[in-house]
Amino acid sequence: MRPLLSAAAAALLLLLLPLAAGQRLRGFSYQLDCGAASSSTDSRGLRWDPDGPYVSAGSARPLSAQGLLDPTLASLRVFPYRPAAKFCYALPVDPNRHYLLRPTFFYGPTSTAPPVFDLIVDGTFWTAVDTADDILAGSASHYEAVFPARGRNLTFCIGVNPDYTNSGPFINALQVIQLHDSVYNATDFTGSAMGLIARTKFGSTGDVERLRYPDDSFDRYWQPFPDSKHAVSSTHNVTSADFWNLPPPDVFNTALVAEQNAPLVLQWPPISLQNGSYYVSLYFADTLANSSRTLDVNINDYQFYQGTVTSAGLSVFATQWILSGLTRVILTSKSVLPPLINAGEVFGIFPIGRLTITRDALAMESMKRSLQNIPDDWIGDPCMPHGYAWTGVTCQEGQNENIRVISLNFSGMGISGSLSPDIANLTALIDISFANNSLSGTIPDLINLGQLQRLHLNDNKLNGTIAETLGTIQPLRELFLQDNELGGAVPQNLLNKTGLTSKFCPGNQFTQPQC
Repeated sequence: MRPLLSAAAAALLLLLLPLAAGQRLRGFSYQLDCGAASSSTDSRGLRWDPDGPYVSAGSARPLSAQGLLDPTLASLRVFPYRPAAKFCYALPVDPNRHYLLRPTFFYGPTSTAPPVFDLIVDGTFWTAVDTADDILAGSASHYEAVFPARGRNLTFCIGVNPDYTNSGPFINALQVIQLHDSVYNATDFTGSAMGLIARTKFGSTGDVERLRYPDDSFDRYWQPFPDSKHAVSSTHNVTSADFWNLPPPDVFNTALVAEQNAPLVLQWPPISLQNGSYYVSLYFADTLANSSRTLDVNINDYQFYQGTVTSAGLSVFATQWILSGLTRVILTSKSVLPPLINAGEVFGIFPIGRLTITRDALAMESMKRSLQNIPDDWIGDPCMPHGYAWTGVTCQEGQNENIRVISLNFSGMGISGSLSPDIANLTALIDISFANNSLSGTIPDLINLGQLQRLHLNDNKLNGTIAETLGTIQPLRELFLQDNELGGAVPQNLLNKTGLTSKFCPGNQFTQPQC
């Protein structure tokens, strides 16, 4: 099957301009220095803020700043080792935009292997983080993806996977950058996200740090490609706004140019890829002023582009290009001048995972607001991805593939506060246990919980009376309410309910003989 090909040629009306020193990137964008105590401004004029206001778990740990080129690597946030827990950053966003996420990891000197862990965004598994090779090289590890916002908050989470390691995960920096609507807009973000494989500035032999912000309005990293034999520099007045992806103009000022009467053959990206769909974008500009050349571009023997490149620049992209294993890009000339290439990007395309059904997610958020001393991983989607439900929460795929909350087991967690009436909206619940906590207030009406089998609210400080509607829940088999501050009489339908194991009285004010 031939990959789908498109060409980018639309002009933008708006050019994103660089910011003044010490300011943040535009829109709902975040530059978080994880574990830092105060804000700082880096050498490029970007402001970095402490991550504390956006995360409720983990502890700050300093690293020796000696010899570090990036000040954001001087601290990190370390999370506890709690298998199957996910620790999340909650960041307000514009729900109609898509965002570039770039976490940075640098564990520092260690005599043991650094932790390996999962990255999760809004309930979707992104990738596993393994920094071992970079640590040996003395460098930081950067990961990058583009995700759509799925609500008014975006959650970036670090998951503790016991299959990988037995130590807690960590993070040094997190960038969440709101992208212009045109950038990567050929991707269907209603059901997909993009994970960066490579972003390369061909013909560049300099340091990667040289081409980021402010050259790139979104602080994207453009890596150099080592090939001094074919590297050519030039000066163009290419306008970034002429290209949907808004590449920095400087990517068009270097190129790899083939020798006369010879093809240009590249192994790029420089790693073996899993079989799948990829977003590929290539950038071209003739290195000679007011010149043009015609070329063929083939990727793994499939024609990617055939046409003319001028000094005004050209971007060509494919949104569903199938790649597998090592990738070979071959450029051949169809004119007198040899072929060339200036820059390229490759992203893996992967599906966005399902979320907990909205009704259940809203009910869990309401219940969370009414409680205190809750577990520190109660952020993000309550159920997803699979294996990373909130502590004490059990979920199941129900009818129509809906993800439902079926069990709440918060016994002995030291939770206080009151039970939100919205708990009754969790209509798939089978089990509820808040036993041995410090809950106060009344027991909500749970008549809508038609599948409830076990309700354990014993050993709390609940008051009020027991609703007669509890006796109408047919599957209910266990009801433990003892050792509270409840008053009134036990409803007769509960006392007469067949097959119900119940405990009401010790520590209560119920009258005999109902105890």
